[in-house]
Amino acid sequence: MGPGELEVWLNHFEHHARRRRRVQRGHSDVLRPDERQCIASSIATFQLGEQSEGRTLLRAAEQFGRRNNEPHLARIFELLIREEQRHAWLLRGFMQDHRIRLKRTDWTDRVFRLMRRPAGLHLYLSVLICAELIGQVYYRALESATGCKRLQLLCRSIVSDELAHVGFESQLLFALRAGRAAPLRALTRPAHRTFFAVTAAVVWLTHRSVLRQAGHGARSFLRSCLAQYSFYLEPAGVRLAVTS
Repeated sequence: MGPGELEVWLNHFEHHARRRRRVQRGHSDVLRPDERQCIASSIATFQLGEQSEGRTLLRAAEQFGRRNNEPHLARIFELLIREEQRHAWLLRGFMQDHRIRLKRTDWTDRVFRLMRRPAGLHLYLSVLICAELIGQVYYRALESATGCKRLQLLCRSIVSDELAHVGFESQLLFALRAGRAAPLRALTRPAHRTFFAVTAAVVWLTHRSVLRQAGHGARSFLRSCLAQYSFYLEPAGVRLAVTS
């Protein structure tokens, strides 16, 4: 990914940092007791995952940017992390208003954090994009699982941001992979797809109450997640850009 492409992404994230999406008040904010029971634990887990400080990612981006003379990279990730933290803040506000208990820890969140802790940029990005792609499917399901207009609009706002996140992350991941030897790329791709499928299966098992309410069975959820993966990470006819 060249400096010009990074500058485009920097402009995008700077623009949205100045003009943040808002979930305006005044919409219906009624969450039925059965909906609350269905989503409470699930939404608390995703809220926990959104509030990462991203120190490891920023450090990896700064190191990579210095080595490859790409000064915009760390700033882009800083802004991206701020958007994720804003998602956590919006979800927290909704949960507090509806007396849904916040989570301080969750085993799935701990596993993801442990995997990312020693990672360089490539591995961290590979894990992060899996979470974001599955998150897109999850938040669309959460929107369908409730009649609460405020929560529906919140889900749409998060998905709108995540679309840009995975667009940037997939483009960068293509560039990072292109700089690797062909045999290593041949091993990396099926391993990453397998990791993604296993992660999606775990999300199904731990969030199936919400996903079933939205009309997903295990197979349809996995198909939806893999469709997102294929669209962003296995598009037909893509030429990989060579990174430095």
